[in-house]
Amino acid sequence: MNITANSSDTDFWQPEFDIDTRDDGTILMRHKDELTGYLPTLADYLDKWADQTPGQTWIARRGDDGAWVKIAYGEAREKARCIGGALLALGLGPDRPLLVLSENSLEHALLGAACFYVGIPYAPVSPAYSLVSKDHGKLRDIAAVLNPGAVFADKASAFAPALNAIAAEGRHVLAVRDAASGTILFDDLLNGDATSADTARLEVTEDTVVKYLFTSGSTGSPKAVINTNGMICAMEAMVRDCYRFLIKTPPVVLDWAPWNHTAAGNKVSYLVLTNGGTYYIDDGKPAPGKFDETLRNLRDVSCTWYFNVPIGWDILVDQLEQDPELAQTFFKDLKMMFYAGAGMAQHTWDRLRAIGRKTTGQEVLLATSLGATETAPFALACTEVQEKSGNVGVPARGLVMKLVPNGGKLELRLKGPSITPGYYGDLAKTRDAFDEEGYYCMGDALRPADPDDLSKGFFFDGRVAENFKLTTGTWVAVGAVRASLVDALDGLIRDAVITGENEAELGALVLLSERASKMGQAELMAALTDKLAQAAKAATGSASRVRRILVLNETPSFDKGEITEKGSLNQRAMRTNFSDAAHQLHVGGPGVISV
Repeated sequence: MNITANSSDTDFWQPEFDIDTRDDGTILMRHKDELTGYLPTLADYLDKWADQTPGQTWIARRGDDGAWVKIAYGEAREKARCIGGALLALGLGPDRPLLVLSENSLEHALLGAACFYVGIPYAPVSPAYSLVSKDHGKLRDIAAVLNPGAVFADKASAFAPALNAIAAEGRHVLAVRDAASGTILFDDLLNGDATSADTARLEVTEDTVVKYLFTSGSTGSPKAVINTNGMICAMEAMVRDCYRFLIKTPPVVLDWAPWNHTAAGNKVSYLVLTNGGTYYIDDGKPAPGKFDETLRNLRDVSCTWYFNVPIGWDILVDQLEQDPELAQTFFKDLKMMFYAGAGMAQHTWDRLRAIGRKTTGQEVLLATSLGATETAPFALACTEVQEKSGNVGVPARGLVMKLVPNGGKLELRLKGPSITPGYYGDLAKTRDAFDEEGYYCMGDALRPADPDDLSKGFFFDGRVAENFKLTTGTWVAVGAVRASLVDALDGLIRDAVITGENEAELGALVLLSERASKMGQAELMAALTDKLAQAAKAATGSASRVRRILVLNETPSFDKGEITEKGSLNQRAMRTNFSDAAHQLHVGGPGVISV
């Protein structure tokens, strides 16, 4: 079969770069052309599509009867005006934002639209801060920083302990159902004064704050990242410049990822809004008992752009291979498959590309990128077909990428219109986040795919703060080692904490996968030993060769900062909190597997 690309040359960018190298080895890289052609505010985009395509569905979610409940652009604007007027009447404004505790919903989406339409900042935070945390410590810190004028939770009863933990005089509680005394029902907000919203709308500018997105807080209290209209609209212009098929056909997206994260809350949701597309809320997720709902939705919705985390792709590729009808619907309109949040195993990468070719007769782009909450988040992107996973691409148009030599690595720093102005209420951390030239310090290291041609993209080379040295003085790129180990152990572990700081060799504290936990002890130990030996043999040096592992049976703690709401491990916190296990791992003892 003759395989061709699944898109025309104009579906993706063809960037050209200016690259300068300083005497100290610092590299500056930027597009030759400037970023242009975008509206200054999200309200402008809502007005644009409400005027041009008022009947086009903006957002949809399945109702209790299983049918899609849809909100069109024209309806969305009218409801946003009324809700915005109601929030203004409650005293909300630039200094009294809205705090959203619950997950994605149509009501959540309309509240967000109302806020950006009238200039009220809002802050969607992880439901885990309310429903998983035992002490609500991080939620209390967030409320202390923001001093919200109102707090929204879809089901007031489920969030009652969290609401009580941050209750304050003059702070309103909004809910959809299960309202306690004094709670304002969402439906009542629809009776707000739209004319007051129209007046406030006139004051919204590119500098107006849209939202505060909180970092995970895995190393302390969460930081409130300021997101302005200007930085978000510039970021989406970068997305359109890169993925040019978005301009040709309004995007269709099905997404489960939470809006308190910048990936879904900014990039994906505003990718839809700014291009007049449709966002289907997926109430499934890649978790036990939840993925069947995602499959149900994927049989119903043909996306033009589909995102998932690697574990989600691991599950989905099985279904695509087994169900040709699902594969036909999935690939019918799809321009690209996208993953982020962690590294993708090479075998999953290969299978996804193969099922795409088998189904369409073409190469369906599978790609990733690199960004941060502070970059809105789109920053680097890859659009060239790759044989191996992991290339995060090149910097977006409008950004200047600065690569600074640091500990044998190239530390990534960025400057441009999509970068946050800082952290709300924390001038010290804002100063610390930028270097002397005004570049935001990502904390990530990059490795060029081709040192002689930087336009070929870069690979993530670990977090600078996570890396450490062996006793030999060799730097260890923890992120890369972790990803390689998880891949090499071939589905036996779901994550690993890399150890070996001030030791002669590397080790890892590992968390077993669901499949491995069902195996007998002898079979499991033999399989782990075999895979670890193969991985060690294939490694190229002491800084990448893990020689010993120990299975952790204790679940990492959210409240202790060992795991974020995204499910990723905080390597430094884990090494500190499990120091006894790490010591046992390196001196030897019961349960230690070494090769």
